[in-house]
Amino acid sequence: MSVSGGERVGIYPGTFDPITLGHADIIRRGSKLVDKLIIGVTTNPSKNPMFSNEERLAMVEREVAALGISNVEVVGFNALLVKFARKQGANVLIRGLRAVADFEYEYQMAGMNQKLDDEIETVFLMADVSLQPIASKLVKEIAIFGGDITPFVSKQVCQDVIARVEKNGRLGDY
Repeated sequence: MSVSGGERVGIYPGTFDPITLGHADIIRRGSKLVDKLIIGVTTNPSKNPMFSNEERLAMVEREVAALGISNVEVVGFNALLVKFARKQGANVLIRGLRAVADFEYEYQMAGMNQKLDDEIETVFLMADVSLQPIASKLVKEIAIFGGDITPFVSKQVCQDVIARVEKNGRLGDY
C-alpha cells in the first residue's frame, strides 16, 4: 500500500498531550525511514487530556516546524488508526518504545493492526536512552505538583504546560 511512485508514507500516531523531547526524537529518527512522515494527532478516550484537540494539534505543528524537517506533516484524526493510515496512503506505522511495559501494549496493538490490514507494517523505535523515562503523563504530574519539567519538553511546551497548570491550579500549592 503506497502512494504514487512507490513513496513510503509513515504514520506516527499519538495524543501528544503534551509533545515531549522523546516524541521529537522519534519524529526526527522516523522521518529518516520514510519519504513522508505524518504525525497523527488523535484523541484517546482512556486518557484525560490537559489540552484540547485543537491546542495539541497547534502545539505539535509548532514543535515539528521548529525541528525543520521537510518531509513531516501534522494531521489531526479521530478514527481507527488503520483506517486513517489507509486514507493517508501510509504503509508504515511508527511507534516509540521507552520500556518493557510499553512493548507489551505496543506488541498487542501491532498484532491487532496487522489483523485489520496486513499491508501496513509497524516499526518500533527505541527511545534514546537519555529520553526513555519521559512520558507525557509524568510531565503533567510533575507540573501539577510544581516540579521542573524543563528537562523533558521544549521551552515553548514548558510555557504552555505551566500556563495551563497555573490556570487550573497547582496541587503543590495546597
